[in-house]
Amino acid sequence: MTTAPTFFLTPKPLETISTASDLKIRLDWGEPALTIIDVRSRSLFNENRILGAISMPIDELIARASASLESERDIYVYGETNEMTADAVAKLREAGYENVAELKGGLTDWQATGGATEGTVAVAA
Repeated sequence: MTTAPTFFLTPKPLETISTASDLKIRLDWGEPALTIIDVRSRSLFNENRILGAISMPIDELIARASASLESERDIYVYGETNEMTADAVAKLREAGYENVAELKGGLTDWQATGGATEGTVAVAA
């Protein structure tokens, strides 16, 4: 008895530093068990963000995360800069969140991959 070859590849699991392509592949695959957090200011979030991202400005991050995030869920974080993103991820890890990834390149790289955005000035993918 032979087994049929597998033609469907699953996306790779969350990595501590992920690319926009990694996230887009997971979303295109239809994997809903993740959260995308935008730690930029609310005004920047309102202007343009990754489709489905939630706003948790960095100065409110831990209080808001504690009230609304499941610790075992995969979390992707992006900010204005890679440094802001790394700082936010460090704060989440210190608060006990283990499955957290820095989204390298943030919104700019997301848009470069053709990822969907929303907001008052969002550019359609």
